[in-house]
Amino acid sequence: MHYPIRAKIIKSNNVISLDGTPSDCIIFGVLHFLKDKKIDLIVSGINLGPNLGDDVTYSGTIGAAIEGTLLKIPSIAVSLAGRVHKDFSAASSFANKMADYILKNGLPPMTLLNINIPLEKDDNIKGYLITRQGRGVYRDNIVEKIDPRGKKYFWIDGDEPRWETKDSGDTDFYAIANKYISITPLKLDLTNYEILESMREKLKIKLNYD
Repeated sequence: MHYPIRAKIIKSNNVISLDGTPSDCIIFGVLHFLKDKKIDLIVSGINLGPNLGDDVTYSGTIGAAIEGTLLKIPSIAVSLAGRVHKDFSAASSFANKMADYILKNGLPPMTLLNINIPLEKDDNIKGYLITRQGRGVYRDNIVEKIDPRGKKYFWIDGDEPRWETKDSGDTDFYAIANKYISITPLKLDLTNYEILESMREKLKIKLNYD
C-alpha cells in the first residue's frame, strides 16, 4: 500500500515472481494475473522452516493461505520443518496428496490447513496426525550492532522455540518431534467465544466522548 509492486515473468508466463509479501502474491494472482480464471486451490509454500504453534501469527506462508481463504478459495500452507535441509520430495509428495483430497472434498468456510512435514525421508515418516496449535516457549533476544557508517542496527535473535511441557501429545509440535506430519485446521474467526458473554455482562466502563 505504500510502495509499488513489481512482477517478473520467470518461465513462459506460467511462473511469476512478485517483490511483495506472500499475501500480496495471492491478491495479485487472484485479482490480476488470473482474474478471468476459476481458481480451485491455493497452496502456500513449500516453506523452508516450520510454522508451528504461535508461529502462525507471524508467518508469511500462513498469511498467504489466510488471504486465499478470505477470497473464498480453499487454501493450505505447507512447511518443511527444517532450516538448512533442501530435499522437498517428502513435503511435495504429501502436498500433492492433500491437494487431491481438497479438490475432491473441499474445506469448511473460513478454514485453512496448516501442514508441517518433518525433516525426514519418506520412509522415516510415521504418518500424519490431525493436530491442534501448540504453544511455543520463545527465548528471543535483541542484538544491537553498528554498521560501517556508525549507525545502529538490530537483529532479532534467539534459540529455537520449545513447546510447553504439558503438551498432551496432540499438538503440531508433538507430531513433528515424533516424525509425524502435522495437519492443523485453522479458523479465521479469532473471537474468544468462551468469554464473550461474560465480558458483556462484567465489563461496565463508562466512557465520555465530547
